Amino acid sequence: MTVLGACAVWPLVTAAMHGGRPEGVLLAVLALAAGYAAGRITGVLLPVAAPCAGALAGLVLTVTVRLGPGPEIAPHLGHAGATAAVLTLSAGAACCAAWATPVPAQRLALWLLAVGVTAAAALLDSTTGVVTCCAVLWCALTAGRVRHRGPALAASAVTAALVTGLTWAVAGNALPGKLADPLTDRLTPHRVDLWRDALGMVRRQGVLGVGPGRFGELSTTAAQSTLSDGKPHSAPLQTAAEQGVVGLLLLSAVFCWVLFALWRSQRPTPVVLTTGATLTALTAIAAIGNALSFTTVSVGAGLLAGLATARPLAEEPAPPGAPSTSGRDPRRGDRPAA
Repeated sequence: MTVLGACAVWPLVTAAMHGGRPEGVLLAVLALAAGYAAGRITGVLLPVAAPCAGALAGLVLTVTVRLGPGPEIAPHLGHAGATAAVLTLSAGAACCAAWATPVPAQRLALWLLAVGVTAAAALLDSTTGVVTCCAVLWCALTAGRVRHRGPALAASAVTAALVTGLTWAVAGNALPGKLADPLTDRLTPHRVDLWRDALGMVRRQGVLGVGPGRFGELSTTAAQSTLSDGKPHSAPLQTAAEQGVVGLLLLSAVFCWVLFALWRSQRPTPVVLTTGATLTALTAIAAIGNALSFTTVSVGAGLLAGLATARPLAEEPAPPGAPSTSGRDPRRGDRPAA
């Protein structure tokens, strides 16, 4: 709550200094907190049904409602980042439910649901969604063989840092030409120009940023294009440009805190690692897209994190074929000693 409180206060500070509209950031923080609280509650009462319902809700939402009503400025990356993000969260929730149930028939149905979510991403022509859903499925299937959750969660943190660093390297033109040119073509030059505008704002206003919601006003690329929605399509770069380095550190602190909470969670290790992989995939989508601009994504991320960190009323049985998941023996590395 301290980290989320700081994430809510800092945009107000930057808005007071440079102007801007902090309402969007405040709504995202509120949505994340509400989703997390709902996940903690439903994870205790309905450890299998709650993630299953969340997966179905996300799938129905993306199929029936277009989450990205804005223009397509990056067709090579599929539809709006929100579509890929919600499908990824749905696949992760289905996998978590599969690991949580002791009934083989239910587990098979939930694995098939996760596969169905991946197929839906392909039908919706969301290339990013297909890639991230497949990655989540692979991580979930291998999570049952992992006995120590600490190194796996550390790998999630490193992966998120590498993806974020890659976006900064592209924006700063720090990659060699043989690597930069294919990436620029894949991401589209328009998006890369938006990233470079954001990086320029960071260099000019590194501490406080230019103010929340002001990127579209100050970006030359956004002003010259009728296809732009006024966002740089990169959560780390947008946060750093509008809220400065302090805002970026707070955003990183939220992700690191979630990984720490997963490490200490009493839920089965496969559920924890599947959630960690899903949220890492979400950070990758957010680093190259506009996923976090949608309240649905923030609620879904908080809900999944809450489900994976809920304290069960009774000790859950270990899924067949998985290591012991009681999480109370420090020698196994599942969680620290009390």
